[in-house]
Amino acid sequence: MPELVDHYREILLSGAPLMDTRAPVEFDLGSFPTAENLPLMLDEERAAVGTCYKQKGQEAAIRLGHELVHGKIKEQRVAAWVDFAHRHPEGYLFCFRGGLRSQLVQQWMAEAGVKYPRIAGGYKALRRFLIDTTDQAMADCSLLLVSGMTGTGKTELLMRLNHAVDLEGHAQHRGSSFGRHAHPQPTPINFENALAVDLLHQRHAGHSQLVVEDENQTIGRLALPQSLIRKMEVSPLVVLDAPFAERVERILKDYVIDLRGEFLDQQGLEAGHAAFAQHLQAAMDRIRKRLGGERHQRLSRILQEALACGDFSASLDQHRQWITTLLEEYYDPMYHHHEKQKQGRLVFRGEAQAVEDFIRQQYPG
Repeated sequence: MPELVDHYREILLSGAPLMDTRAPVEFDLGSFPTAENLPLMLDEERAAVGTCYKQKGQEAAIRLGHELVHGKIKEQRVAAWVDFAHRHPEGYLFCFRGGLRSQLVQQWMAEAGVKYPRIAGGYKALRRFLIDTTDQAMADCSLLLVSGMTGTGKTELLMRLNHAVDLEGHAQHRGSSFGRHAHPQPTPINFENALAVDLLHQRHAGHSQLVVEDENQTIGRLALPQSLIRKMEVSPLVVLDAPFAERVERILKDYVIDLRGEFLDQQGLEAGHAAFAQHLQAAMDRIRKRLGGERHQRLSRILQEALACGDFSASLDQHRQWITTLLEEYYDPMYHHHEKQKQGRLVFRGEAQAVEDFIRQQYPG
């Protein structure tokens, strides 16, 4: 087993488990989809060593690191690394730059009888490789955008195409003011890394034509990579149509029934319903200025009546009311305005089966 490896593409394509030996504060900012945080030093230990390095130099910092991680603490951390290696013999370890921390982890594991490969350049090299992967994919591949009014089933269409990239899925957000889930979005780094790994797999599968939903530059609080934004701005698009009643039912399912279920699964009946209600009202409040005061009050009143109903099934008709009005008076007019600006790039429009057939025939991947 080689001690040092740099075949980043093969590592990421394989989905190999990765042992991230950086401090928790570094890991929390972002890592890789298959990474598990088993740090050499905890946050306060890393901070102390960093201060020592600045004040007294590398040798003093290394000595302090050994003083902080020794005895029982060292035994426990080595045991965790060895356990990871036994559970994931096909994995790799890394630190920030592939330097002292990962070398020391690798050395201590070897002393415990386990040889485990280390990634050359560490997190920084893997991260650079993924940024370049996204940029290269945008340079090499053509994009087809799937557009359509809210609730037409764009995500469902993408799920039926093996050369589609689900941007909202990676962002864990449906894109609109009401589009968040019960769980938080990933960090920007985790979003970008997961998206890049997806693109890496698409390219490895031989796809040179990719299908994505027509998005804004941000999905929730996450910004799309600039190379992707630039590519989307000039790419052709298809428009997915759906009957109005079907759209209302899809939004009811996604933004009310399923989302309430997420909150209840996470927090229980009482707290979950309260958090769900707070989410919907906050989403309505975020578009208050664009709705206008009178319309916002009218929709909020219907929403509050629906949320206050003791029988959730009985409340669904009231939820349909505010959804219907929101589509007719806000989302649909806004969509028509933006659609006019993109008419020159429109190559097809139709309902789901027709759009899917067109994509499979004209943009097969």
